[in-house]
Amino acid sequence: MDGSQLFFLIFAVLGGLALFILGMSIMSDGLRVAAGPGLRTLLSKATANRFAGLALGTLLGFLVHSSAASVMLVGFLNAGLMTLAQAVAPMLGTNLGTSLSMQLVSFRLTDYCYVGIVAGLVFQMAAPNPRAKAIGRALVGFGLLFLGMKTMSEAIAPHRDLLRQYLAVIDGETLSGRLLGVGLAFGLTAIIQSSGATIGMAFALADAGVFDTLWQTYPIVIGAQIGTCATALLGSIGTGIDSRRAATGNLLTNVVNAGISIALAPLWVPLFARTSPDLVRQTANTHTLLMIQNCLVFMPIVPLYAILLRKIVPSKAAAPEPSHLLPGHLDYPEQAIAACLRELRRVAKLGLHSLRLAGQTILFSSTPKDVQTIRLNEQAINEIKLAMKDYLGSIVRRRLSKRQAILVQHVDRCMSDLERIGDHVETLCNLSLRRKKAPEAIVDEDSFGKFFRLYESAFHILRQIAASFDPDQEDVAEIASQILQARDVHVQASLEVRTLFDEKVSRREITPSAGIFFGEYVAAIDRIVRHSRNIALSEQQPQFWIKRSKLEKHMDLAPEPEDLPLVDPQHFLARLQDEDDS
Repeated sequence: MDGSQLFFLIFAVLGGLALFILGMSIMSDGLRVAAGPGLRTLLSKATANRFAGLALGTLLGFLVHSSAASVMLVGFLNAGLMTLAQAVAPMLGTNLGTSLSMQLVSFRLTDYCYVGIVAGLVFQMAAPNPRAKAIGRALVGFGLLFLGMKTMSEAIAPHRDLLRQYLAVIDGETLSGRLLGVGLAFGLTAIIQSSGATIGMAFALADAGVFDTLWQTYPIVIGAQIGTCATALLGSIGTGIDSRRAATGNLLTNVVNAGISIALAPLWVPLFARTSPDLVRQTANTHTLLMIQNCLVFMPIVPLYAILLRKIVPSKAAAPEPSHLLPGHLDYPEQAIAACLRELRRVAKLGLHSLRLAGQTILFSSTPKDVQTIRLNEQAINEIKLAMKDYLGSIVRRRLSKRQAILVQHVDRCMSDLERIGDHVETLCNLSLRRKKAPEAIVDEDSFGKFFRLYESAFHILRQIAASFDPDQEDVAEIASQILQARDVHVQASLEVRTLFDEKVSRREITPSAGIFFGEYVAAIDRIVRHSRNIALSEQQPQFWIKRSKLEKHMDLAPEPEDLPLVDPQHFLARLQDEDDS
């Protein structure tokens, strides 16, 4: 093989691998969008018991692959919506689900890759709704995935004899060859962060005739499964302690399973080779059977394993506050609403923590850890908002009193306002990161001091908001009045600061760039206070209180509401007609 042939072979294989990874990514994104919010709701139900968690984790891994599914689970843990013990079984399931999706890839459908691409594109362009378009996108990804495998196989096939010589070192019949294959597959998977892509490349090598025995693909399957843990480990950086424990636990389960698989290779390889006469199918079956082995080893000891992870990854910090949205409260609407108020307080504390860190980025050089914490807190608040929507949806299916029916509306609005506050806190952080790159965007100490008092005002108001979300609080309306008074003072101070900066810019005492940056700071802080005002107004309503005597009152599901007649669209559209159109 001359240099030119080698060049084109390398890039044909890399191009095929890139198509495979791109197709897998597009297919996963399409399936995730097609599943819609149901995918997240499905994941929330994984907390029921370990076997439900295993089943739902398997489905999730089948749809979006283990690396992406593990990151979703880490996000759930960081938001406090799942405990460490509840996350272990779904983590095992995501690995099993990925192996099932690779079963689908192992069928020889490469001849239909263009059919999938064309049909998916037509479906995506012609489908009437977003979910149907997402299915078309998944079909395009499916076609690209097989096109990538076809490209790799066709590029490798003419050089199979030469490549077989180089890859002969991956020989699972010897312990050294087994370990070398595991190490190479681990390194490749950790770099590209996709076990499916590594195993897909093994499929292509087997299809091209470079690999001719399961002894060669067996170590690759093992190494790929360890390497896929890199995504969850990276995603857990900066998260809460339980998220880091779960990512570590995912790595540990796969390492232990890999050790067992390496030791049992003389037994398993001859047995698994009998599952199919085709090497690609043998490899896919091996992947699935080893993941079943992983589940059989760890499922019986999930509670003990969670305890072990706490010892392996210790923490002196206090355990983060867990979610209060427990399913057991739903039979007692007053308890469930009280739990929602406690959850609002938990969210407000997350926002307050981020706001304090954002103040440090305004004053000083921010650390990457602080920025990461602000962004992770914002992601956690978004997850909690979705969980709150689901929980309130379950509450309103019960028979509610008039006060309860109105109170859940206020709770929903408060959650939305807290989520928007989180967005504006992240905006403050991003502004500071941008301002670091603009050395001319500075102001004098007196001007900065007056501006910073606005930040302190918003911080004080948000702290009052957090304190007000206490179902045992007797004087919520009084706290709300104090918040509204503080807001009025803030509005006047904000107007004065805006006027001050305008005057400073006009007198060239500060640069226009500084005026723009600090104007955006003030706008973000004002929006935080505005959403706090909305919350305080809700808390002043007469329905915003918890009735102690109803906390133990069980309520059945409400009857299905009667269908209301639909409005006539023409009646309302006629109002929008402009006089000039008549």
